[in-house]
Amino acid sequence: MENNTSLQQQLLEAGVHFGHLKKKWNPKMLPYIFAEKKGIHIIDLNKTVECLQETAAAMKQIARSGKKILFVGTKKQAKDIVKESAQKINMPFVTERWLGGMLTNFNTVRKSVKKMQSIEKMLGDGSFDSITKKERLTLSRDKDKMEKVLGGIAQLGRVPAALFLVDIGHEHIALAEAKRLGVATFGVVDTNCDPNKVDFAIPGNDDATKSIAIIVNYITAAIAEGLAERQAAKDEEVDDVSDDEKERKAARLEAEAQAEGGRGGRGRGAGGPGGGAGGGQRRRTPGGAGGGSRGPGGGRR
Repeated sequence: MENNTSLQQQLLEAGVHFGHLKKKWNPKMLPYIFAEKKGIHIIDLNKTVECLQETAAAMKQIARSGKKILFVGTKKQAKDIVKESAQKINMPFVTERWLGGMLTNFNTVRKSVKKMQSIEKMLGDGSFDSITKKERLTLSRDKDKMEKVLGGIAQLGRVPAALFLVDIGHEHIALAEAKRLGVATFGVVDTNCDPNKVDFAIPGNDDATKSIAIIVNYITAAIAEGLAERQAAKDEEVDDVSDDEKERKAARLEAEAQAEGGRGGRGRGAGGPGGGAGGGQRRRTPGGAGGGSRGPGGGRR
C-alpha cells in the first residue's frame, strides 16, 4: 500500500491529475474523473495508479515474451521523453511524424528503411566517391530526412506486438492502424478522449512534460524488468543445457573407458602367458603340473 501512496504522491506532484476544461470533456471518461475545479476536470489518481500498474504488468509480459512494443509520441511535449525511454530499452519509436500506413503498409515502409540503410552504408564505405559533390549532398539530405522519420523503426523487422501511445487523440491514425491489424494498444488518455478506444488506458494529463515523463518512465521500468527476466531465463536454459551436456559427455567417456577396459582384458587373457584361457586349459588337465600352475597363474589373477 505504501508503494501505491508514494506513486500517487509522485503523480500528484507531476500534475498527472489535471484534465482539460469541462467543456472539452469526453463523457466516456466519467469513471476516471474525481471532481471539477475552476472549470477543469480533476482525474482520480487512484484510478490512474490502478490502470498504470495493470498496463505495466501487461507490457512487462509482452517484453518477457520477446516481442516488440512501438512507442508513439509525436507531440512536442512527448517527443524527447518517448525517444529517450524507448532507446534505453531498445524498443522502436516514432516521434517525428506518423507516416500513414506505417503498420498497414509495413512492407513498403520497410523498403524505405532498407533504402535509407543502404545509402548510409554507401556514404560510409566510400562507394559514392565517384559521384559529384552535389549528388552526394542530395543523397545525404535524403538520408537525414528518412532518418528523422524512420530512424526509430529501423530495427523493426515485423509489425510490433503492441503500441504505446501518448495522447490517443493526437495519434488517432496510429491507433486506427493498430486496431485494423489487431495489435494491442496502450495509451495515456486525457479527459477529452475516449478510453474505450485503447485496450489499456492510463487516465492522466497528456499535455505536461512532467506528467508524460513519470508515466513513460514507469512503463519503461516495467518493460526493462520483463527484458531482464527474459535474459535470466535464457541464461538458466543455457546453464541447464551445458550441465546436461557435461553429464552426457561424462557418461559417454565412462562407457568408452569401460568398453576399452573390457577389450583390453580379453586381449591380455587370450595372449598372456598365464591368462584366463591358458589357465582354463591347465585347470582342466588333471595332474600335478596343471594344479601347480593354477595357484600363481589363475587363482590370484
